[in-house]
Amino acid sequence: MKFCKTILAGAGIAIGLAAPAFAQNEDLTICFAYQTLETEFWVAGHAAMTQSLREQGIEVIEVNANEDANRQLEQIRDCITQEVDGIIIIPQDGESVIAMIEEANVAEIPVAVFNRPPNPDNPHDAIVVVADNVAIAEAAVEHLAEQVRALDLGRPAIPLIMVGALADTNAIGRREGFFNVVNANPDLFGEAIEVPTEWDASVALANLESALQANPEVDMIFTSSDFLFPQIRAALAQRGRWAPSGDPGHMILGGLDGDVTACELIKEGYVDSTGVQDLFFEADATVTALLEAIAEGDTSPNEIIRDEGFALTQANIGEREMDMWGCVLLAEQ
Repeated sequence: MKFCKTILAGAGIAIGLAAPAFAQNEDLTICFAYQTLETEFWVAGHAAMTQSLREQGIEVIEVNANEDANRQLEQIRDCITQEVDGIIIIPQDGESVIAMIEEANVAEIPVAVFNRPPNPDNPHDAIVVVADNVAIAEAAVEHLAEQVRALDLGRPAIPLIMVGALADTNAIGRREGFFNVVNANPDLFGEAIEVPTEWDASVALANLESALQANPEVDMIFTSSDFLFPQIRAALAQRGRWAPSGDPGHMILGGLDGDVTACELIKEGYVDSTGVQDLFFEADATVTALLEAIAEGDTSPNEIIRDEGFALTQANIGEREMDMWGCVLLAEQ
């Protein structure tokens, strides 16, 4: 690797992306390869980056792998054959993207990976824009722990985590953040229940229903992604536990992403907190870093750009609502 540096998200990121000025952008072609647009986060990130690129006159070749890593590798190879100037990847997972980065390096085409980083053993060069999933999850779960402590149950509370696909570095980091807080409070929490989701809504709902059937005493649920709140709502409603805070039936509930649904549910009192990824910062950083590399003739940039994020809670939503991308999109609807 040539170099590696870390950039932290700054405060006050504007809505939408700034348009970095690079000469002859109208002659550039960028390949944008994404694994799916199933969640609000991916849809919003895709829209922000493609809009920014096209507003600068840059041609964008879009390819959707539909959650098939092998198909995504073939799509990257096809983009290389077309001699694109740069590649942006939202990969299926942290392992499969390593081969894609390697092929781009060999072809001397700069590549940027958005939000889902390659696994730590990646030996190749890429711009990687990633949220600090451990810290963001810790911030969200610490607020949940405060709510549990306020209940004064007189017994250890039973926490449950809906775990993402563990081939994904994001899922690993979020699980680590959850357990950092749970394990730091042994007087507050009993043994945690882990519910696998594989980032699939149907799998998540089936496994959550089974877990709640076997463990009806669960006191707190943390989902590793906000996109699973509809499944949580369905499972809790069947058991009379879908209730806002202040209601005796309220399930202490948190997530991570910061999407539109999470914003609505925090406002309505059903969700206590969510960890927020600064989507607009991440999208802006991805586009800017890739175009800078192209302008400088750097065919294998190697850089980590880190999004620190924060937790939006029922306690701070009055002050920080418009710092969360999901609330911004909700206000525009």
